Amino acid sequence: MQALIEQFLDYLTFERGLSANTRTAYAADLARFAAFLDSERVRSCNTVSRKHILSFLLKEKARGLGTNSLSRLLVAVKVFFRYLQQEGLLTRNAAASMESPKLWRVLPTFLSLKEVDRLLAAPLTRDTYGLRDKALLELLYATGLRASELTELELARIHFEEGYLRCRGKGGKERVIPVGAPAMQWLARYLKQARPLLVKGRDPGHVFLTYRGRRFSRQGLWNLVKSYARKAGITKSISPHTLRHSFASHLLANGAPLRVIQEMLGHADIATTQIYTHVDRGRLLAVHRQFHPRAGTAAGGRQR
Repeated sequence: MQALIEQFLDYLTFERGLSANTRTAYAADLARFAAFLDSERVRSCNTVSRKHILSFLLKEKARGLGTNSLSRLLVAVKVFFRYLQQEGLLTRNAAASMESPKLWRVLPTFLSLKEVDRLLAAPLTRDTYGLRDKALLELLYATGLRASELTELELARIHFEEGYLRCRGKGGKERVIPVGAPAMQWLARYLKQARPLLVKGRDPGHVFLTYRGRRFSRQGLWNLVKSYARKAGITKSISPHTLRHSFASHLLANGAPLRVIQEMLGHADIATTQIYTHVDRGRLLAVHRQFHPRAGTAAGGRQR
């Protein structure tokens, strides 16, 4: 592997005329990739799969690399594999089918259904703050609101009888989001039993208030979600946005159209919503196996 990388680096320098800094950057990125493959006991580029490349990128993400750095790593791998293929040194280019770095997005962290259940059950609803926090978490998961949208949510924007709320999102654009019965019930209970005890002096009109009677800050909301995640025994690094990702991922996995999810999330571009399609592969496979006449050929042998 190292010999092939050195050959590729020489090609960049002597045939492509790239700078020494570019060579150094490619060398560093490919050294990390080679070390990862070695740890996975992958000895040949011809046995590298798309899964290996994705696992490498996710491992680097877990180390703290940002989207731009991860995209740069993917570029290095793609260019390296394309070179090997052009030289006749690669029989199967696993990187060829990877998405363009300009379109590539880091897969969002989302919770499983069991993790969501544990998180929503974490607040103790016997006191004022526990009841508030229960309603807050239920609403976050039920609507997919951004942290800023939840902290700025006003009482007048909730329509209990119709079962929806109006949200003012990015750019001041408004959207309507349906709210399920459980979240509405907890919200109604919070507004009746707990919120009046949190109002200090003039009512600011926001739905969720701190112990000082003020609306939440985004940092305060972040701390609250992290605290309950620890209490629920969730080891993933999560934030309020994780519940937004979970909202979208679970809707898609259960058959909701992507355009509807886009509208509820307030995404201007459908491409932004498409990052959630990775969770839908299991459902797609199940549908394919159920309805395609020859779906069982590969895994189940010859059909008769």
